[in-house]
Formats: sequence, C-alpha cells, structure tokens
Amino acid sequence: ERKEEEKRKTDNLMEGLMSARINPIRAFYRRHQSPSIPTFIAQLARRVYINPIGMMKHPKPFNSVAASIRPLEGSALGRLDNTLPSKEVLEVWRNADAVCFDVDSTVCLDEGIDELAEFCGAGKAVAEWTARAMSGSVPFEEALAARLSLFNPSLSQVHDFLEKRPSRISPRIDELVKKLKANNTTVYLISGGFRQMINPVASILGIPPENIFANQLLFGNSGEFLGFDTNEPTSRSGGKATAVQQIRKAHGYKALVMIGDGATDLEARKPGGEFNFERLLQQKLIGWFSILEI
Repeated sequence: ERKEEEKRKTDNLMEGLMSARINPIRAFYRRHQSPSIPTFIAQLARRVYINPIGMMKHPKPFNSVAASIRPLEGSALGRLDNTLPSKEVLEVWRNADAVCFDVDSTVCLDEGIDELAEFCGAGKAVAEWTARAMSGSVPFEEALAARLSLFNPSLSQVHDFLEKRPSRISPRIDELVKKLKANNTTVYLISGGFRQMINPVASILGIPPENIFANQLLFGNSGEFLGFDTNEPTSRSGGKATAVQQIRKAHGYKALVMIGDGATDLEARKPGGEFNFERLLQQKLIGWFSILEI
C-alpha cells in the first residue's frame, strides 16, 4: 500500500509539472582552495576518462555548494502549458526501473555550451552549431569540436562562468528526482554537455557521480584548453545509446526510460520501442521532452 501511495504521489507530481508556476533552481559553484582532488572526482568511474583537474599543478575542483530561487518573469509564467500526460506515459513512469535524463534544455533550462560560449563572446556562432547538432544533421562529435574551436575556453573562464552563471535547474525536477528515488527508481544523467557544469547540478539533485555519463573538457598545466575526452561515449553520435546499453548490461534493468529533447536522445531508443512525445513544461522554457521506452 505504501508503494502504491508513492506511485500516486509521483503521478501527481508528473501532472503538476505541467501547470507549475514556480522558480528555477540555480546551481551554485564555489572555487575550492584545497589542492586535494575531491572524493567525487575519484569516484567518477565505472568508465575510464581523463581527469583534467589532475593535469593541473594546483587543482581547483568544481563543487556545488548551494541552490537558490530565481523568479520567472511574468511573461514566462503566462506561457506555461497545462497539457496533462497521457495514461500510457504515466504507466511507463510507474513501471520504470531506471530513468535517464538528458541535461541541457531538459533537467536544466539552458544549453550549457551555448551559455558558456556566450559568456566567452561566441554565443551566436556556437548556438547555430548547437541547433545542427540537436537536429542530427551533422555528426555530434564534429559539431562538438567545431563549437569548442570557436572560443577555446580556458580553465579560468570555465571557473568564472560557473561562479557568475550557475546552471538553472528546471522547475520541480528536483522534486521529481526525489520521488523517483523514493520509489526505488534509479536516476541517471546522460548528456552531451560537460561534467564541469553537470556535477554541481547532479550534487543538488542527489545523483551520484557514477550515475553521470557526460563529456569532459581537458586543460593543460597552465589552464589552457586542450580539447575534450573522446573516450567518453557521449562525445560522439550514438553515444547515448552506448551509455544506455552499458547501464542495462551492468544492472539488468527491464524497464528503462530516457527523457530528452534532441536527436541524440532519440538515438537511445531500442529498435521497435515506443516513442512518445509529452509536453511536460512550456516549450519556450525547456522544450519538448521525449519519453521513450528503451
């Protein structure tokens, strides 16, 4: 009975997401002065990846320390969509063993790389490439390399960006994640974005580092930009499907749900699987979420 009650609460929360008029959460970041690598960096990995912090003489790890409320503008509040999810979609949520969320324009309101590029003075050119990457018209790895080459962010720029422009978490996503975990549904983040921006968000949502599949910016000893880790599956087209397969193989989930808004999320669909679009929040705020049984 208790489990059924929790499921009903989750269903109610899903419905509430459609009409919620609340504020996005800001993921805050603070520079660490300690030279030691934090525990979450050491824990990162059931998969091998290159740690750029370890390439620095004086590492300054990224750390989430707080969350705050930032009011939505009145015009945005008036545009929220009240469409309710279908019974079929709610049933998918009820039966899910695990839920994998995209991050940019899904868990968070914005596209992380676009925000970083704008901060570094290359916003428009990078946003055009992002649109092409999301549509699937160019290989993701090509689009990622092209976007980064337009502004080559240094480590100090990334630090400044995280301090001054922390990620905005989509309304009530934190509550949804808590409900899913209360129902013993495991939550993952699978993103073509960067760990440096995603780790603070994951910390706020209580998602452990080993449940994050994302890209990694690489820097040299002087903080100069070197590129990104091509060993990460999410650095290339089809990478999210690879990540989902790894999760499935490791844990044997029978019902796994992927939520996202782009072509790379659609790639994660199991052949022959259902693909349902549900408008969970107003399109101008976080776009269309794709909910798929994979």
